[in-house]
Amino acid sequence: MGSLEGRIAVVLAFLLLAGFLFVYSASFPLSLRLTGNPWSLLKRQIIGGVVGLVGLIVLWRVDYHVWSKIDDLLLGAVFVLLVLTLVPPLSEGSRWLRLGPFPFQPSEIGKVALILYVAGSLVRRGDRLLSYRDGVLPYLLVLGLFGVVLLLQPDTGMLILYAVTVAFLLWVGGTPLRHLLITLGGGIPVGGIVLFLARYRLERFAAFLNPDAYRDTYGYQTFQSLIAVGSGGVLGRGIGASRAKLFYLPAAHNDFLFSIVAEETGLVGSLCVIALLALLVGWGFQVARRAPDRLGALYAWGASFLLGFQTLLNLAVAVGVMPVKGLTLPFLSYGGSSLMVSLMLGGLLLGVARAGRHATVGVLVPGVRG
Repeated sequence: MGSLEGRIAVVLAFLLLAGFLFVYSASFPLSLRLTGNPWSLLKRQIIGGVVGLVGLIVLWRVDYHVWSKIDDLLLGAVFVLLVLTLVPPLSEGSRWLRLGPFPFQPSEIGKVALILYVAGSLVRRGDRLLSYRDGVLPYLLVLGLFGVVLLLQPDTGMLILYAVTVAFLLWVGGTPLRHLLITLGGGIPVGGIVLFLARYRLERFAAFLNPDAYRDTYGYQTFQSLIAVGSGGVLGRGIGASRAKLFYLPAAHNDFLFSIVAEETGLVGSLCVIALLALLVGWGFQVARRAPDRLGALYAWGASFLLGFQTLLNLAVAVGVMPVKGLTLPFLSYGGSSLMVSLMLGGLLLGVARAGRHATVGVLVPGVRG
């Protein structure tokens, strides 16, 4: 397993197993309270993992060029599912739909659909990307449509993740940087308006700026997260010995799972988890550079960047350097949809790595920055 493809597969396996371990550790008090069974939330996570592994294998073994033929249909289907989350009889909460006995989050599936669509569209547009009308505006329209639904859910964190990933793909795909900067300049005031439209967003931002003043309200999660991270020390309290998960830290098993990792395994364990995620992203970037064509390169750039950027956002929230966003830690946090999609993105990387196994190292694909 010395190939890049094999190394990525090994890291994915370690992340999956680590995720199951820490989800059980962080969730068993809540599982006991909800069902009387300490394994109940872990069982759901395992189901998400099994479905995700099926998706991983499909994306790994099927020729990735197939996805460029149906990417617009996939994106449209995800958008319809997102809209359905706003229909009370169909939705399971504000962000979920129910599929049989299990809820799932369409915005998570949107990560894969968006990468496939943007990458495929960039390849199809070719030199037209040099025009602002063809190189930026169509993607602004797509983001605008998705953004309206995500803000109504509300899910600002996912919208930020979508927008930054699309911007990165546009840049690496050859869109002139000045066009992206112009768009950013127009987007800043829009972001400010969005921030002030919802009181809870404004309060979260205020709590970020002055955590002590909000430590019992909007800053409570961050305050408890910092206590958990700090109490882990160098080696941690030991697996299963977290105190924060005993209902002191809300969302300890999903958005703030890293805080439990830090508390139970300390600095050493935290760095190991971060290293695994960093290896995956770094090797994903290598896959992009070795891809046999432009489409594969953009798929790999998109999947690697999204996983890396989401990881940074989650870690930044856990240690209090960003306001709370509600984003999971890829592969590790509880959430069947999140785990499923993380594995699918890993499968996309493996598929491109498999196709580029015999490509010349260091040769850049025309039309792709790297």
